[in-house]
Amino acid sequence: MGDLVLNTKDLLQKHYGISGAVIKRLGGYENVNFKVTLGDNVYVLKQYTDERGLEERLEAEDEILKKLSELSGYSFPHPQDNVDGDQMTILEKDGEKTIIRLLSYVKGNLCSDVENTPDLTKSLGRFLATLNKHLFDHRSLAIEARHLQWDLQYHSLNRQFIKYIIDPSNRKIVEYYFLQHEEFVKPKLLGLRKSIIHSDANGDNLIVREGEVIGIIDFFDMAYSQLINELAIAIAYAILGKDDPVGLARHIIGAYNEIIPLKEAEVDLLYHLIAARLCTSVCNSSYFQKQEPENDHIRVSQKQAFAMLHKLISISPGYATAEFRRAAGMTTATGLSVEETVARRDDHISKALSLSFPKPIKMTGAAFQYMYDSEGNTYLDAYNNIPHVGHCHPRIVQAGRRQLAALNTNTRYLTDQLNNFAERLLAKFPEALSKVFFVNSGSEASDLAIRLSMNHTGNEKIMVMEGGYHGLTRIGIDISHYKYTGPGGHGKADYVIEVLLPDSYKGAYRSRDANTGKRYASDVIAMLQTEDPKLAAFISEPIVGCGGQVPIAAGYLEDLYPAVRERGGVCISDEVQTGFGRLGAYFWGYEMHGVVPDIVVLGKSMGNGYPLSAVVTTNEISASFEGGMEFFSSFGGNTVSCEIGMAVLGVIEEEELQNNAVDVGNYLKKSIAELMSDCQSIGDVRGEGFFLGVELIKDGDPNKPDTSLANKVQNGLKEAKILVGTDGPDRNVLKIKPPMCFNRQNADQLVAALEQILDTNP
Repeated sequence: MGDLVLNTKDLLQKHYGISGAVIKRLGGYENVNFKVTLGDNVYVLKQYTDERGLEERLEAEDEILKKLSELSGYSFPHPQDNVDGDQMTILEKDGEKTIIRLLSYVKGNLCSDVENTPDLTKSLGRFLATLNKHLFDHRSLAIEARHLQWDLQYHSLNRQFIKYIIDPSNRKIVEYYFLQHEEFVKPKLLGLRKSIIHSDANGDNLIVREGEVIGIIDFFDMAYSQLINELAIAIAYAILGKDDPVGLARHIIGAYNEIIPLKEAEVDLLYHLIAARLCTSVCNSSYFQKQEPENDHIRVSQKQAFAMLHKLISISPGYATAEFRRAAGMTTATGLSVEETVARRDDHISKALSLSFPKPIKMTGAAFQYMYDSEGNTYLDAYNNIPHVGHCHPRIVQAGRRQLAALNTNTRYLTDQLNNFAERLLAKFPEALSKVFFVNSGSEASDLAIRLSMNHTGNEKIMVMEGGYHGLTRIGIDISHYKYTGPGGHGKADYVIEVLLPDSYKGAYRSRDANTGKRYASDVIAMLQTEDPKLAAFISEPIVGCGGQVPIAAGYLEDLYPAVRERGGVCISDEVQTGFGRLGAYFWGYEMHGVVPDIVVLGKSMGNGYPLSAVVTTNEISASFEGGMEFFSSFGGNTVSCEIGMAVLGVIEEEELQNNAVDVGNYLKKSIAELMSDCQSIGDVRGEGFFLGVELIKDGDPNKPDTSLANKVQNGLKEAKILVGTDGPDRNVLKIKPPMCFNRQNADQLVAALEQILDTNP
């Protein structure tokens, strides 16, 4: 830096006749800037490395600065002539060209250094509108020819820098907003008004005097772009670090709209354009940070920008857009009401398909652990385990889109996608489980698992567990105690044997020690010895979800599996709800019991919402199925589902979601358990990772299920914009099984809301 300042002093003396000035290096991304103070005269010296078209762009900038000088009451930099009367000084050395400019220094405080007030924010809106209005008819071929990555109409140019974002939790949100921009913004930009805009109205470029924005500096990123981008960029920087970004944005929009009335099509894109600018900022800062790790200027706003992107994810785009419309004096867009949508649904859809909550929710969008309804509300999703790695995860969406555009075909053709996915999935299992059948749903997978077991053993008896649920096919219902004993059920089929749920909380044996499961298993083994049935299979979930999120007591499967095999049967683990790392410490639920099943049923989370399921089994069982009726699934194992399944596995690993389930799941479970000491309504908190159950009871008695309270809590949490489920034979168990990206802040939000509701039912 010393040599640079020395050279700058010589340069000022030789080309501008300035000597004895105090010179201070200023921050900057792509050029070198110095503050030059000589008595009462203050300048900014800018040094540019020459590139194609730079001279023309700087000349265009000078023309614009000259035009802006016509605006009274506002201040902008003015180019200063060198000793030859030119506004640019061009230096050449060793074949490299450097361009020097000297500009007047705009006096005042940087907006980033002053306290933010509503009046200051409104003045920003008025200032930008005044600037844009004055330049609206100004044309410049040099500026219009630019394709600058900071220009939001060329937002996709920044995609190349996403890989430099190190933190996966930050990177996925940036990828999400890129996807949203491509889908919902880019196609609509072409029809919007365009003008020359400053394109970088951040707090370090805006000048404030007496509580109002009166000027702006650094015109290097000027662009001929959509007019609304000027507003979006300014808002993106103004909301950094603020608790109410939508409210602050409203002030800017309202003031801007008074001078330049906004169009509905412009306002409707603002939410995503704001996010796009923040993504542009963090992409570039991440790239430059890699190139210049010691440059502190690069880090200035990066942390705040990432924090704001995370905050925006929790804000419904519908809510933000409605507020932006109100600020611009527009009516809010409305579709069919919830009531109208229900009526329309009832015209076409059977009421056998139930809706959650007395007043259903009409969902319009989602992102990761958040869902957005038609009224602009954001719901924290602590219930949906199907979007395993998060709603609308960009990696999953992109995998499906990419393969759909290339090939979507079935397993009757050879494809690398099928082989690649089968190998990667089976690598998650013990060596003995080496064959996979792909289907479309957990119900199909359960049905196929029973077919495999009956075919392999030649037996028909299926042993099932009390409270178990394994699907909605005819066989699935037959083997689901939860279904065949529930409303509309027709009782147990002749080929089904049912055994007690080994529940250590309120079952026959209630101690939670290593012997409890063994006692339950001993009873079943004694029954098998007495009745000596010819078993085809025993099927169970590692944690019985519909039975009330009840973990099978330790030692149970370890003792029972050998007994089942001794009677000719195979052991089936239903991992539809518990698999793929949801339990945190275990990738598959059977691992927590120290056993290896013969058949594993997979589904739900496997495709993150895309219909994808599977049955994994042994070579022996698979081979016994090959000589009879052909097995084929029209869509099972198609190339698109395989790519999506691969993407899900990749995200689980890359984002370390299994570790997150351990950390946040344990934290959440402990936090809810701490409520029990002051609340006798909570009888039990159980489960693993992100598969938890909270049993609600009356008078502290496990035998008095409080169904009414569970219903009240579920609906109370819904009013607090948090989604959980209820289940169990008495529907008195809260089911908590959120997307795997659920974080500690989300857990705190859930626990605080739960505590508030339970305070009225201690």
